[in-house]
Amino acid sequence: MEILQTPENALSHSSVSAIINAPIEKVNIADWLLNLPDAEYQRCSTQHIGAAISVTFDGKPVSLNVETIGDALMVQHYVANVHRPDYCRMLSISYSITKNGRTKVQVLWELKATKIDENTCLYTNEIHATATPEMFEYMKDHGINLADAAASRQAASDAHNHEETPNFAKSIENKALTGQYNQPF
Repeated sequence: MEILQTPENALSHSSVSAIINAPIEKVNIADWLLNLPDAEYQRCSTQHIGAAISVTFDGKPVSLNVETIGDALMVQHYVANVHRPDYCRMLSISYSITKNGRTKVQVLWELKATKIDENTCLYTNEIHATATPEMFEYMKDHGINLADAAASRQAASDAHNHEETPNFAKSIENKALTGQYNQPF
């Protein structure tokens, strides 16, 4: 069940946009994301370690991502709650692994394409990280307060998002125009 983000549990919110030089009619974020090869995911950020696609027991698509955000190794199981050509809403209860141990964080990842004109769109990559009950226990056990955890996560998430978003946009553009991954950025 999704945890609604509030000031009492918010860890981060990052939204970064980049231009896709392709008509909105050719852009299909759901197809791009839910068929994304591991190597294409890895080349979109120096922090990306691996990706794969799976399904839930009831058939919902899942994007499995392994990456680092700051000093945390993140193992994410994004369930595609909405997956359309112009918008994907992906929700994960993710493992966060640091030198202090392992905990869980909820991550909401939204990928959006909005038409600018006949030949371009705006791609927006938006990420919300929310503390879970397990994370609150972890922070208590390690003497970490929410404000410090949130400040650290916000800085790391923003830096990560600023690196990956332009590359995601270029990869989506390449897929829209050529039907292929592994094209020059």
